[in-house]
Amino acid sequence: MKELFSGVYRIKGKLATINSTPGFRVYDEKLIKMKKREYRMWDPYRSKLSAGILKGLNDLPFRTKSRVLYLGASSGTTASHIADICSQGLVYCVEFSRRMMHELLPVTQRKRNMIPLLADARDPLGYLHNLGYVDVIYQDVAQPNQAEILMRNSEIFKPGYAVMAIKSRSIDAIKNPKEVFRDEINKLQEKFDILQVLDLKPFDKDHVLVNMKAKR
Repeated sequence: MKELFSGVYRIKGKLATINSTPGFRVYDEKLIKMKKREYRMWDPYRSKLSAGILKGLNDLPFRTKSRVLYLGASSGTTASHIADICSQGLVYCVEFSRRMMHELLPVTQRKRNMIPLLADARDPLGYLHNLGYVDVIYQDVAQPNQAEILMRNSEIFKPGYAVMAIKSRSIDAIKNPKEVFRDEINKLQEKFDILQVLDLKPFDKDHVLVNMKAKR
């Protein structure tokens, strides 16, 4: 077992986080007990952040006490692993779909540092009153204006870092994905220094993960 980043481990070639709620599974992931700790295996085919780490992410901005704004939390797969990493912090989980929120709520009831927010990531003023400052924004939303959503939220919550999964087919289903990624990254450079861009193949087609530091 090797610790790759704070709270992220490689066990027999696969990723895992320490389970902050021992015995509880979020998406039928495998649980492994080692040295009096329980680890949740982190599936890269179910989590773009896990895929990005396996594809060579150089740095992970999440720390034990980080406060994270997660835009597009869905059913909580990746958000729950971030909650494990930030075990003494908070993960604000913004999700627009009521159906996905129905699946997310039982997860947040067990992982108490996950705060569910039924809201639209395009309208951060709608949940501004629920949050204080945040250290990191993690974004995974299937919208055509993905860069604008991140920048709008960053203007309000002023994170030090951001990690964003760009889905080219959600922005333009016809245009070459490489052109879509380039255009979105050009927009992001107005507010962020781009630290790394990772193609997520073979785990996700036509997706990249972008790791960023906010310009000050």
